[in-house]
Amino acid sequence: MIPYGREARSAKSGVVAYALHDDAIDIEFANGEVYRYDASAPGAVDVELMKRFARAGRGLATYISKYVKDRYAAKLDAD
Repeated sequence: MIPYGREARSAKSGVVAYALHDDAIDIEFANGEVYRYDASAPGAVDVELMKRFARAGRGLATYISKYVKDRYAAKLDAD
């Protein structure tokens, strides 16, 4: 997992880290839970936008809370 941007962490973002895949993104939240988002949920367009926010290190938690909510493909075991 890649640590999420410093500015976001200092702003108490709910996102701690992420992992990018060709057609998915895994996101670890501050509570330790890890979720996978892909083409099945929330959809390819949302996933690509989430990848952009992750790379930028800002806006990801806000985007998820506003537009994605609980539409995730799978809850993963945190390692």
